[in-house]
Amino acid sequence: MSDWQLQRLRSLHALARTGLHFCKDAYDRERYEAIERIASELLAAGAGIDLDALRAEWSRDNGYVTPKVEVRGAVFRAADGKVLLVRETADGLWTLPGGWADVNDSPAGAVRKEIEQESGFRVRVVKIAALYDRNAHGHTPSLHHSWKAFFLCEIEGGDARGSYETDGVDFFDPDELPPMSIGRCTPGQVLRMRQHFLRPEMPTDFD
Repeated sequence: MSDWQLQRLRSLHALARTGLHFCKDAYDRERYEAIERIASELLAAGAGIDLDALRAEWSRDNGYVTPKVEVRGAVFRAADGKVLLVRETADGLWTLPGGWADVNDSPAGAVRKEIEQESGFRVRVVKIAALYDRNAHGHTPSLHHSWKAFFLCEIEGGDARGSYETDGVDFFDPDELPPMSIGRCTPGQVLRMRQHFLRPEMPTDFD
């Protein structure tokens, strides 16, 4: 399935879920339910996804459907310029620590929590370096459309440790990165974060 097809099916899902939230007429509800059913069947067949699992995942979106928000924290050691990465247990690949922002989290609070949970380090958030549209940066396909918020952070305390989501924590030269979890973070994004680290006066990137 192409990225274009995936985006169209996600759009149909968003229209259907938003319509179900606002519609008052029973006939309109039936039509929106049919649109969502057809979109989920097409996506499941085209991407090899379990249909029931897909419907369960999509049904969690209520109200006006909007992009999800993901946070990533870029922590560079001042001594050698190496960047903090964690290894995901889900795929065995490396990434800047981060994840979905939770309801009632502030942006800075979300990235601080994710970094401590995944790496063991407590950080201070220095700058929002980038706000990217996931669709525009070469990530692997996803069921959800999301925006990725990248923050520069500085370590204030803690010690390296993994979690139930991560089984490795280490610092790497940005020019010699390990295999990256492209759905979460690309090598190009790490290099861009280094530019922000070296030149903190740079304006925030955004799509």
